[in-house]
Amino acid sequence: MDEPAYLDRGDGRRIAYRYRAGLGPALLFLPGYASDMEGGKATALDAWAARHGRAMLRFDYAGTGASPGPFEAQTLAGWRDDALALVDASQGDLVLVGSSMGGWLMLLVALARPERVRALIGIAAAPDFTDWGFAQDEKMTILRDGRLEKTSAYGTEVTSKAFWQSGEALRLMHAPIAIDAPLRLLHGESDDVVPIWVAQRLAALVRSADVQTLLLKGGDHRLSRPQDLLVLERTVAALMEDL
Repeated sequence: MDEPAYLDRGDGRRIAYRYRAGLGPALLFLPGYASDMEGGKATALDAWAARHGRAMLRFDYAGTGASPGPFEAQTLAGWRDDALALVDASQGDLVLVGSSMGGWLMLLVALARPERVRALIGIAAAPDFTDWGFAQDEKMTILRDGRLEKTSAYGTEVTSKAFWQSGEALRLMHAPIAIDAPLRLLHGESDDVVPIWVAQRLAALVRSADVQTLLLKGGDHRLSRPQDLLVLERTVAALMEDL
């Protein structure tokens, strides 16, 4: 595989990205926590873009994948700004696709650059997970020890105090969310990480009148089964036809 390109933010951060030229609006994929642009959903979407001659941009947040930096030093605000730097360095309209934490970041990007965003697709979107995703004793551990190491069926993840506090400062689900673009939310029926009520609450809070939530039977948090990826591709294709 060819080496990725890099965007120098000018503040010491270099962001690895891959851009596929094609018809717009371009797809911008935002990975989940500790994930990167070479994950199954990102590469499946890139393959779809290649088959259909569509433009696509995918990237790695600082400290993940091919982007340098210490992972535990990163914050949600810093990763939002990585995404915004890519948006500002690109041209044309965008369709944002956010997976898990990337679904939170896509909302923050859409709020910051509404004139660039034509539509949004959340895959097990997890806005505000620093709030509902941690038990009270886990939050106290983060505040006391500066970090929390948590093991699940998906591996071991470390959450730093800096990241957790940044997330708490960027919570969205306490008020209406001023996004008017079409929104599609894909959520697994068997997701044991992001409760279904998160998608339902998000759908209710986003101001857009064009919001649809699709529950995938038997789907887990990853939503990376072949049938899940096919639903994602069909959702993207249907949205693109209307833009």
